[in-house]
Amino acid sequence: MSTEKKRPIIIMKKKGGHGGHHGGAWKVAYADFVTAMMALFIVLWLLNSSKQIQEAVGGYFKDPTGTAKKVGSNMVGAGENFVLNRDNMPKLKEQLQEAVKQMADFEKLQSHIEMTVTTEGLRIELSESASGTFFDSGKAKLNADGSELLVTLAQELGKLPNKLSIEGHTDSKPYAASANYGNWELSSDRANAARRLLQSNGIRPDQVTQIRGFADQRLRKPDAPLDPANRRISLIVQYILKSDDDDATPDEKPEGKPDGIPAVKPAPSGFPRRRSNSPS
Repeated sequence: MSTEKKRPIIIMKKKGGHGGHHGGAWKVAYADFVTAMMALFIVLWLLNSSKQIQEAVGGYFKDPTGTAKKVGSNMVGAGENFVLNRDNMPKLKEQLQEAVKQMADFEKLQSHIEMTVTTEGLRIELSESASGTFFDSGKAKLNADGSELLVTLAQELGKLPNKLSIEGHTDSKPYAASANYGNWELSSDRANAARRLLQSNGIRPDQVTQIRGFADQRLRKPDAPLDPANRRISLIVQYILKSDDDDATPDEKPEGKPDGIPAVKPAPSGFPRRRSNSPS
């Protein structure tokens, strides 16, 4: 028997456990899933947004450096990136008509609401009936239907940068000769009552530029001066006219005019200049 010591036999046993490192491939798949879900929610939001928002978002992706500057504005909030001009004013008309249709009493009011695109802008006329559709008869107080309609319009028009004019009209039925109150006062008071309600429900304080009271001087039905349809309130959404000088940089603007003094533009073709015989 050999005197040399035998080396001990070492037996190594592996314990069961987790496998080796799997890498980060799952993180990439999870990120793709989250991105797809976010894109889905954005698409669903756009489908339920107004046409103005859809056009603004679509215009940005088509031309991020150009369309956003022309279509957008410095206002904050949904639906406010829409400047009305002669081309897209009919779109506002459609949008307002859809909003008004959601009113509970629309069927009763629809024959008394008329929207027309004119040379001045979008004219919204609210005409009265014999019993008083929007105002109490002979008074400047809005009734429930008139208040609901103006609140609906204020929430839509308040999103726009465009200015508004408000007109009041009456029929030719006179007040008593001894009264200190007449159609002139009534038409102006009704226009102001509409302004106050509009401004308390979404119209900005600086958005209304004119309050006009015409009494019975602009009848809707001249052949029937006592017709109730002559009694009406008109809201005019004015166009925004953008001149070429507004887009010019300070170096490109015409020289020779101090700041604050507007340039004198030539008269449009077809309109002769007015000559004055008085000394300048």
